[in-house]
Amino acid sequence: MIKSYDNTNRHIFKFDGGDLLTSMGATWFVVYKYSKTINPLEFRWRCATQDSRISAYNRSGAYHKDFLKHVLEMSDSNLSKAKIDITPTETKQMAKELLSRL
Repeated sequence: MIKSYDNTNRHIFKFDGGDLLTSMGATWFVVYKYSKTINPLEFRWRCATQDSRISAYNRSGAYHKDFLKHVLEMSDSNLSKAKIDITPTETKQMAKELLSRL
């Protein structure tokens, strides 16, 4: 996974739409998409940046399939950084299920 950094030293995924995935967070994106597509009861995580993440989600629809593929390639250590009660394995399982439905 190639990353670059912006002027605030925030990592940016270096692929089309990577800035949007960075804004949302990979785990947040997968869980939110899963809740919107498969199981609305799954998403129970609230955070101070929720509105901006949802905005990035809504603007990034053209990239969602690619984002899911990239998530499957991410290391477990990177996916475990999210402050949400979900394991990297669960995140990847959700991403696989979402891809199978696209």
